[in-house]
Amino acid sequence: MRVTRVKGSDAARIDALDMIRGAAVMGILVANLPGFALPRSAYFSPLAWGGTTVADLAVWAGTFVLVEGKMRGLFAALFGVSLLLVVDRAERSGADWAAIHLRRMATLFVIGGAHLYLLWWGDILNQYALLGTVAFLFVGAPVRLLVATGAAGIAVAVIDGASLALAAQAAAPRATVSQVATWQSLASGWGVPPPSELRAEIAAFRGPWLQGVIWRWNGSVDPFTTAIRSGAETIGYILLGMAAYRSGFVTLGWARRNYRRIAVATLLPTLAIHVWLAVATWRSGFDLRQVLLASMVVSPMFRPFMVAGYAALLLLAFRPGGWLSTRVAAAGRMALSNYLGTSIVMAFVFDGWGLGQFARWPRAGLCLLVPVAWAAMLWWSTWWLRRFAYGPAEWLWRAAARGEIPRRRPR
Repeated sequence: MRVTRVKGSDAARIDALDMIRGAAVMGILVANLPGFALPRSAYFSPLAWGGTTVADLAVWAGTFVLVEGKMRGLFAALFGVSLLLVVDRAERSGADWAAIHLRRMATLFVIGGAHLYLLWWGDILNQYALLGTVAFLFVGAPVRLLVATGAAGIAVAVIDGASLALAAQAAAPRATVSQVATWQSLASGWGVPPPSELRAEIAAFRGPWLQGVIWRWNGSVDPFTTAIRSGAETIGYILLGMAAYRSGFVTLGWARRNYRRIAVATLLPTLAIHVWLAVATWRSGFDLRQVLLASMVVSPMFRPFMVAGYAALLLLAFRPGGWLSTRVAAAGRMALSNYLGTSIVMAFVFDGWGLGQFARWPRAGLCLLVPVAWAAMLWWSTWWLRRFAYGPAEWLWRAAARGEIPRRRPR
């Protein structure tokens, strides 16, 4: 496809990019709600916890089809975009862009570690920091190499998911001690864990804050192991995001007709495929083998196309100076603050040191929090950026990474 440049200011292009980032962080809230409110295994299987009414299962299906994995992929791709933006700006100013990037990743790793162990087991910042250091090797790579390597990373993730699905298939008879152990191990992550595991997790998060910290320390996989085990997909999206930036795709560098073509060509077939996967998984009774096949093999194969389609759709919806575009872009400029702020608020609602609502809400009931949280994000992000140059977390990240006090007021 021939890339066609469009007229427009650099500010408009950055606002469009911020709007995609804002939509992604708002979507990640929806994806992460079961992780904040329910036992970990309920993220993939409604049978683990959260209710099995038609409403609960419909919410699971809607999240699976529209959100799960797609917002994470979009957010990782935008991390790759931000990586190059920082490098390009540092290079233009004559700064040591390599040192700036590595300090940013080191600082982000510390922030992610605090988030992982002190607040929520589902942190992604640690992985971004580690894999962002690897992605640094591709800063000067051409678009084709970025696309090819990114696609290879996602292919590795699909192969790894297939190995899990095959292991579940082989262990399904549960006729030997080994098969039983394999099945139970997989069920702890993607199916229905033993009642003792569920009780221990619920007790940990309904208890004092320190009890939750201890559970996360003992029960969460360390960041380095996570990056090795599941980092292929993340690095794939980071590199694809870098390619999207270099090609002008995410900065309004293409003709609108191309964005329309991409949105239609990617979203229509992939949404149909995900609807089919959701129906098949529901009809199987959330059999562990089907859950793994749908969530870890087939969906990751088509996710990159949905991510591209969502980005194209958002760019088509972007209106410079528009009421909604401006507010969603503000949320995107404060994506780190909103991501961490969401964890603080949701931990307060569901953990024992706050309101203690962990594992008390049905899955469908969690939807009531979405419009409230979205409205809060849009309001406070706009309010804050009218008064300050950076979000609070962004300001601290910049100060720590650069070793200087950033300006506080907007220009």
